[in-house]
Amino acid sequence: MGGQVEDLPYLTVGFYSPLPPARTGVADYAAALMAGLRQHGRVEVNPKRCDVPLYHLGNNSLHAAIYRRAVEQPGVVVLHDAVLNHFLLGQLDERSYVDEFVYNYGEWHRGLAQELWRGRAASGADSRYFAWPMLRRAVESARAVVVHNPAAAREVWRHRPAARVVEIPHLFAMPELPGGAEVLRYRQRLGVSPGTFLFGVFGFLRESKRLATVLEAFLEVQRELPHAGLLVAGPFASTDLERAIGPLLCGPGVVRLPYLSEHEFWVAAAAVDACVNLRYPSTGETSGISIRLMGIGKPVLLTDAPECSRFPEDACLRIEHGAAERDSLRQHMILLASMTEVARTIGQQGARHIQAFHRVDTVSQQYWELLGKA
Repeated sequence: MGGQVEDLPYLTVGFYSPLPPARTGVADYAAALMAGLRQHGRVEVNPKRCDVPLYHLGNNSLHAAIYRRAVEQPGVVVLHDAVLNHFLLGQLDERSYVDEFVYNYGEWHRGLAQELWRGRAASGADSRYFAWPMLRRAVESARAVVVHNPAAAREVWRHRPAARVVEIPHLFAMPELPGGAEVLRYRQRLGVSPGTFLFGVFGFLRESKRLATVLEAFLEVQRELPHAGLLVAGPFASTDLERAIGPLLCGPGVVRLPYLSEHEFWVAAAAVDACVNLRYPSTGETSGISIRLMGIGKPVLLTDAPECSRFPEDACLRIEHGAAERDSLRQHMILLASMTEVARTIGQQGARHIQAFHRVDTVSQQYWELLGKA
């Protein structure tokens, strides 16, 4: 395997992805990966020609041109989301969407496709849109498909059983973290006292992040443990969701922040004591926020799902979904806020796991070897 880099000195990789300052985790991931790949050879952004294209696909409109090129000029596809249904809802008209659904799942599903199109306003929360990922066109001609977890791999094989699927861990680039004094000043500016155990929710606030459940559980925790706090940072994906959640954000102990710059994100990440990062229904992604917070030693509460199955049991806290979700979350939040040594130990175990498997140099080496073979 190691000889691949030396055997292909003139390999040129075409790199197709959103990049900073685009407000998406894929852009941050791509920038870190590109820097790592350039330690091995030539990587060009959006070239007209290359030896092997590397396409980063996600479930939003930022990937529209990349998706079209990946279909027309097959290369290696990185599937950041194992669901493209929402992306296609935004790219196609009704007839094209229905035809694409039929292309994926057969003529006998035409009626379902029409129903999903008509109900698309609820696609952010309706589990049916997540159960029909519509991956076939993206993966059927790819030279290889990179995924970050076993759940995503299963979805690719569901749409193309013969696909060459390679699981590569989601990368983690250790930032230059702020010092203790800066973190303390930041908490003071937020009105968070030194004795507060601060939970944090980060990223784009979609229905699938279960924010209503998080806030309801937290308010119960806060009544029992007044020293608990909750930071909610990030833009809402829709005004309807923002209106629905708004009253809960005014509860005691809740601090609300908008979209955070990269620097402020890391200050805020250092300032919280634990991260709540639920995802249900899931798009099959490995959350970059979970990887980042675990990487700096913060305990992360995440939805118990196959996407998280590679994390050791003692390196995170798994929250049940469904009817037991709120009670499971409340109990785990009380555990962390009451027993800070337990929180610290879980955070340390998470950081060890990330250091062992998710470092940029380790991940970029795996990518380069795959690109050489492709």
